[in-house]
Amino acid sequence: MFWQEIRVPEDPIAQGEIAALTRRFEDVSERTDREFGIVKSDLTAVRLQVGNLDQKVGNLDAKVSSLTEEVRALAEKIDRNQAQIVELLTQLVGRNPDAG
Repeated sequence: MFWQEIRVPEDPIAQGEIAALTRRFEDVSERTDREFGIVKSDLTAVRLQVGNLDQKVGNLDAKVSSLTEEVRALAEKIDRNQAQIVELLTQLVGRNPDAG
């Protein structure tokens, strides 16, 4: 069995269409690559911002905990002071102010 190459004459219209399709494909491919690069860059920026926000939230949690402890201590001090005031006022009730 012999293999024989069959040559078909080139069709200029078909060749022009193929060339136009190839150019369109290459243009779209370049645009897609650029847009993908932009999206990738934006995603990297978002990841960095999320990392920074996570760190800030962690720091904020620690500060809120510290502030909560300070407010609790202050509330206890106010309660003690109010109790002392009530005790002193109770001692003064019924006393003669001129008795000194």
